[in-house]
Amino acid sequence: MFTLPYRTLIQQKRWATNGLNSVIAANLDRMAEGDRILILRLLDHIQAVDEIFSHNLEARPHGYRAPRSDEIPSFDAVAGKARSIADWYAAYADTLTPERVDEVMDFSFANGEPASMTRGEMLLHVAMHAAGHRGQVALLLQKNGIQPYPDRITDFLKTEDADLQRQVLAKGTP
Repeated sequence: MFTLPYRTLIQQKRWATNGLNSVIAANLDRMAEGDRILILRLLDHIQAVDEIFSHNLEARPHGYRAPRSDEIPSFDAVAGKARSIADWYAAYADTLTPERVDEVMDFSFANGEPASMTRGEMLLHVAMHAAGHRGQVALLLQKNGIQPYPDRITDFLKTEDADLQRQVLAKGTP
């Protein structure tokens, strides 16, 4: 099924985000203040981009003027939003039909610049964008002597989450 790569990447993104956030939750108070602020900025930026593109996929205005919040949110706030938007993306990818993957959507970036991407390109962007920033957060964790979450796609494919996804696909859902 052509939508499988998108579904797998979005499921892996959700798994990796939740895993990273669990490591951060257990260790945030062990880190230097500057590193905590950097991590919160990175997580907030990931969240803002996820929200912007979820609106783009629904052809709704996103209301962002920049790809971040005006004020840095608390870790609990950004982690809660991350769980929610990750679930939204997983549900979206699960219902995306092959006919809609290549549908071009017009939208505006946070700076107002007009753009066009296919639905599939937007999902790839969201998955790859978050992966890059999770890597930055992982470096900050390592700098503070904290083992980051093993978030590689190969790690995900060994998990129960991936097994459940394969079972759903085998039953013939879209």
